[in-house]
Amino acid sequence: MKFYSQTFLYDDPWSIVSLAYLLRYPNPYASHILSCDVISREVTPQGSLRTTRLILKTGSLPRWAPKGMVSRAESWVLEESEVDPLGKVMRCTTKNLDHVKVMRVEEHIHIRQAEDGKTLQTTEAKFVSGFGWGLTKKIENYGLAKFKSNLQRSREGFFVILDLIRQSRMQPMTMGAPSSFLAARSFSGSDTKAPAHHEVPANGDIREDSASSTGPARRGYWAGWRSWLG
Repeated sequence: MKFYSQTFLYDDPWSIVSLAYLLRYPNPYASHILSCDVISREVTPQGSLRTTRLILKTGSLPRWAPKGMVSRAESWVLEESEVDPLGKVMRCTTKNLDHVKVMRVEEHIHIRQAEDGKTLQTTEAKFVSGFGWGLTKKIENYGLAKFKSNLQRSREGFFVILDLIRQSRMQPMTMGAPSSFLAARSFSGSDTKAPAHHEVPANGDIREDSASSTGPARRGYWAGWRSWLG
């Protein structure tokens, strides 16, 4: 079993960060996300919003993986979230529903309001393999390394949405990202730099890694962006 934990502090208020997390798909950095569907959504008697979503992801196996290790490249992921607008706390848990014998990955996200109007996010992940054949530890190490290597790309995609929300705070938005939401930013081609963000590492429990909060600008950053949110 392998664990990963990391804490970040955002300059943005909790309402914006939590909304960006719920709207993080689709984005130009999440081509591995094939679909994201709401299964259920309800408001609890305490006023919290509970949402269950089913996410279909695709990926690739390492070269050393035995033939037939998994039957297909896609994997279904269950996401359960609860947003408490009064306590200004959001909790989200994701876990894979298939390939669980090869490896079970469970991720917990905790987003809460911090001091001075900032937002604190804690990410914890657990990797457990029951594959055997002397590959258990190798599979768990691969899962942890893959999670860490994909973290920066996931963060860049998250900040695309976060930046759009910053620019569109005064406009109505829906889960479908209407054209008025897209019109809030001008997309000017391959030399456009990645949007700036104000997220900084926070002092917290970092058991595995302290990833950089800023990634390099990518060429073709906005290419195909309209089709993603269309």
